Amino acid sequence: MPDTPLRFDHLAVPVYDAARTLQFYSEVLQLPLVDALSGDDWGGRPWLMMFFGTGAGQLLALCALHGAQPPRPDGLPSDVRHYAFSVASAAEQEKWKQRLQQHGVPFTEEDHGAQHSLYFSDPNGIVLEVTTPPSTAQLQPDAHAAQRVQRWLARCAGSAAPAG
Repeated sequence: MPDTPLRFDHLAVPVYDAARTLQFYSEVLQLPLVDALSGDDWGGRPWLMMFFGTGAGQLLALCALHGAQPPRPDGLPSDVRHYAFSVASAAEQEKWKQRLQQHGVPFTEEDHGAQHSLYFSDPNGIVLEVTTPPSTAQLQPDAHAAQRVQRWLARCAGSAAPAG
């Protein structure tokens, strides 16, 4: 893939139960808490930002604002917004299945052809995925991807609810 100057640094996600979030990400997912910041005024609310490290060195920043409530459902499937982690092998993914079961975390499985995925939710309702094998680091642009996008846009032009 052609090199780009943009590198993924961190992902910031709002959370609504800081104590359960800390327990889930540190104990269930076993991500290290590498930093935490807090303050008195983010949009008028006291706040806490917990930074968890990932295997690739990027950060997951989970942001709690005192008194914030989860957004109301918007009618979209819950998994349309999800965050995916990868593991190197089916054997490693099997260990994650066992870990989720041990912690009483319900999950579903999906076969995506080249990848197999586990889907589950954190205490805030955030949908997470553990997939294998990892997406290749040397992705090459698909010459037909833009055409598929244009066909979808043309098919859905003018309709209120585009089909998948």
